[in-house]
Amino acid sequence: MLHDLIEQYGPALVFANVLAGSLGLPVPAMPALVLFGAMAAMHPGSIGQQVAPVLVLAVFATLIGDSVWFLAGRLYGGNTLKTLCKLSLSRDTCVKKTERFFGRWGVRVLAVAKFIPGLSIVSVPMAGAMGTPYRQFLGFDGIGAALWSSTGLLIGVLFAPQIDMMLAGASHLGRMAAVVIVVLLALYTLYRWQRRRQLIKKLANARITVDDLYRAMSGKPPPVVFDIRSEEKRKLDPYIIPGAIFADERKLDEILSKFPLEQKLVIYCSCPNEISAAWMAKQLAEAGYHDVVPLLGGIDAWRDSGHPLESLISAACEPIAVQITPKAI
Repeated sequence: MLHDLIEQYGPALVFANVLAGSLGLPVPAMPALVLFGAMAAMHPGSIGQQVAPVLVLAVFATLIGDSVWFLAGRLYGGNTLKTLCKLSLSRDTCVKKTERFFGRWGVRVLAVAKFIPGLSIVSVPMAGAMGTPYRQFLGFDGIGAALWSSTGLLIGVLFAPQIDMMLAGASHLGRMAAVVIVVLLALYTLYRWQRRRQLIKKLANARITVDDLYRAMSGKPPPVVFDIRSEEKRKLDPYIIPGAIFADERKLDEILSKFPLEQKLVIYCSCPNEISAAWMAKQLAEAGYHDVVPLLGGIDAWRDSGHPLESLISAACEPIAVQITPKAI
């Protein structure tokens, strides 16, 4: 029965799965390619003849879905990345890592992005937001789609006997096997969502509002404000809170060496849930700082409140290591 289903609808199912996966929906795109490759190896006379067309369809489906995200990045810029940051079940810091990865390698990263979880869904709209020519995007994304699709089909071909055994076992269990898989996936998704929700709830009260920060900046001494957005985010939104210092959460030692533990620190990022800022605040608090808090709503809340911003073009800020000295505190 499975053979007949794959033979008749296999290419269409693979196309639909890959397209949905490239659009960001939680569907098994790679398993669909692996299954088709295994069925092609076990039935070379019928399904095996469809491997080449399926490979073309998978690449085409990937390019369609990725083009949608590319266009979203081109039209909406950093707002697209903020939406992804808000919807992602991973911490915002994971999104920032992919931004930095793209910033280092540029559009070339699309050739391998499909093999790195989370990288593709961020790097594709970032390519659009950063003004990458569409033809160049299609070239590298097409290479990546071809490599990724070929890998899935090849895995299915190489491990066809083992996959056949798994399918035979699943057939003995009948519908129960499908129910178990769906339940396990649902539980995993619920666990990730609940863990993220608990972290946000835990940090909800340990924040400073934009109005409180604005008043504190007029005090003596004023708080030190850290901008921990990635360099790529700052290119898309080249403004900072006046006097803010660029800081890297990976280099906490630099902060420890330049600021006394009694110094009040305020940290902001651009992700809607401020988890990156909250995570860094937690690290600094554990390092001994007595008063360190993330900014509620980040730079977007500051902008929406009508408080002034400083342009990076005119500010010409330098990294923390050279911009600030202990005498400036």
